[in-house]
Amino acid sequence: MHPSDVPPAGYFERIDERTYRPTVHAGGAWQSDEQHFSPLGGLVVHAIERFLSARGRTGPELHLSRISYDILGRIALDDTEIHVETIRPGRTIELVEATVAIAGRSTVRARAWLLAAGDTASVAGGEAEALPHPDGVEPWPMASVWPGGFIASLDVRAVDPPQPGRARTWVSTGRPLVTGEEASPLASYVGLVDTANGVAVRQPPGKWMFPNVDLTIHLHRQPRGGWAGLDTSVVFGAEGHGLTSTVLHDVHGPVGQAQQILTVRPLETP
Repeated sequence: MHPSDVPPAGYFERIDERTYRPTVHAGGAWQSDEQHFSPLGGLVVHAIERFLSARGRTGPELHLSRISYDILGRIALDDTEIHVETIRPGRTIELVEATVAIAGRSTVRARAWLLAAGDTASVAGGEAEALPHPDGVEPWPMASVWPGGFIASLDVRAVDPPQPGRARTWVSTGRPLVTGEEASPLASYVGLVDTANGVAVRQPPGKWMFPNVDLTIHLHRQPRGGWAGLDTSVVFGAEGHGLTSTVLHDVHGPVGQAQQILTVRPLETP
């Protein structure tokens, strides 16, 4: 095999049907021995889709229209097991849950609503204005703000120079979620969304911590293409909490919204 034919290393390697090993490219921004949540969020969607495909179904096609993640604790850069089950079965509306365990400890719980697809083109409307196409947008060195293998793996482009609490950016990657496996456009897209909390920082991450303890994504259209557009605003309240709100885009226009609640804390001076 020619070196150029070797597929790039992904963010995870498969160990068995439910277990994945994160690679250096999944490294977190807050701690070097933690996973960045963004590729793990995409991996959860990948696992949900594999579960649904293996089960098979009859009836109308279902689209993942909302997924909410609760981050229950530290996400170590270690073997990651994902268990998926159906909570509320249905032909047109279904709820599934995924549990992520690391070292035997439940670390993330995610619930996804699947809704029947249908033709509503005649009444579609209300979208936000589309972002300028990423081909005409300048690269932005996000790795100058954040460390970690995941951030280093990204192609980030800023529509405008990011400001404290406000940014419009495009994010993409040339790495697959799982080495040697093809993920859906949706799973690959979701694997970029958690980046939103790092593109519009209100305070330098060397002086303040503001990790998110959740991520909720609502989609009014299934994303297509390899770019995630993030039209992001960040608010810090006066009582130790913050909120990152993002209108999500692909190259064809808006697809939905994401919200992340933050715990805001000053870092101690050495």
